[in-house]
Amino acid sequence: MIIDTHCHLSCNDYDNLEEIIKNMDGIMITSGCNDETNKEVIELINKYDNVYGTIGIHPEEIESLNSESLKYIEENLNNPKVVALGEIGLDYHWTKDNIDIQKDLFEKQLKIALKYNKPVVVHSRDAIQDTYDILKKYKLKGTIHCFSSTLEMAKLFIKLGYKIGVGGTVTFKNSKKIQEIVKQIDLSNILLETDSPYLAPEPLRGTKNVPINTKWVAKKIAELKDIPVDKVIEITNENAIKTFDLKP
Repeated sequence: MIIDTHCHLSCNDYDNLEEIIKNMDGIMITSGCNDETNKEVIELINKYDNVYGTIGIHPEEIESLNSESLKYIEENLNNPKVVALGEIGLDYHWTKDNIDIQKDLFEKQLKIALKYNKPVVVHSRDAIQDTYDILKKYKLKGTIHCFSSTLEMAKLFIKLGYKIGVGGTVTFKNSKKIQEIVKQIDLSNILLETDSPYLAPEPLRGTKNVPINTKWVAKKIAELKDIPVDKVIEITNENAIKTFDLKP
């Protein structure tokens, strides 16, 4: 069994979703980003035994936010298969015009996570310092999804109690930074993820990513750390089970 701690299983992305889920020898945690995908997450986790979910409002989805968005999240956090609040965070890549609004939404969702004692799945793009500064105000745990910053920042997030999400980018030839981070940090601090349907790993780069491709991420980490791939899967599965309180 292998655990993909972050994927997006949406009918908008796949026309063979049932087949993809059945092909996964393990657990998938599918992540919501907006009202539509949050509702889809709830439908999937109620339908499939090996699918768990997270619900939240992604920083790029601020324009779609309405008065019912956060209410829906709160109403569904008690579902035992909703294992975290996410995907939430900060993204300054496309625009910095709404930074204050992003921070406000991020903190509102962190407060909800605190209220319901849920981990968080954090997105941070070109905003790593602000992400850290906000997270250190809250005693939460979770994962920094698709980590792309420095070793020094990785260590700071680990000190706060967060895991480092490692996906298909670690297999890319030009991704020396994340490869070095994987070498330097203990395996107990790493979670495997695919971010499906995005970021398919080598040797499948350029195709639509699927959760079963988590095995390629595990294989690359094993190579970087010079340990058996079975050990990588065993330890990262334990990390995921503890972080998200999974009941496999």
